[in-house]
Amino acid sequence: MKKNLLSILILVLLIVNIVMTSIMMFSVTGMAKKTSALVTDISSAVKLETMAGLTGEAVPDVAMADTDVHDIADQLMIELKPGEDGKNHYYRVAVSLSMNMKDKDYATYGATLDTKESLIKGIITEVIGSYTMEEVQGNKESIRQEILKKIQEAFDSQFIFQVTFREDIFQ
Repeated sequence: MKKNLLSILILVLLIVNIVMTSIMMFSVTGMAKKTSALVTDISSAVKLETMAGLTGEAVPDVAMADTDVHDIADQLMIELKPGEDGKNHYYRVAVSLSMNMKDKDYATYGATLDTKESLIKGIITEVIGSYTMEEVQGNKESIRQEILKKIQEAFDSQFIFQVTFREDIFQ
């Protein structure tokens, strides 16, 4: 009789163990799903930093060895749209363009970019001039992306993949 009682006790403990393991698995699985969703949200937030603001397209990952930089020769003095104070403001900026040397259009346009510099300056002036001083100060990244998009449309190519403002001063 003792052996039967001991066998029944072992069987009950085994069933309790299975039930407790099942409960634990379901609770861990739920937490794992929530953790996975959190990691996905964080990943998408980090990826947003590498996204090109207006176009929604990712900035191409171009190695430094494959990047050529063209500095616009002159600093541009751009008259900004009058702001809330009603005064005219100016934005003096030097611009650099990063080009992908592995792009198929780099051979066509890269070497002759100096001859098309006035076209690029016109695009930059047009885009920046449509903003007030406050808008430029608060939205430099989106303005750079808008300039990049218009330059890419003008060349019908994406060999220029980044626009950089350097030495910018407001007056």
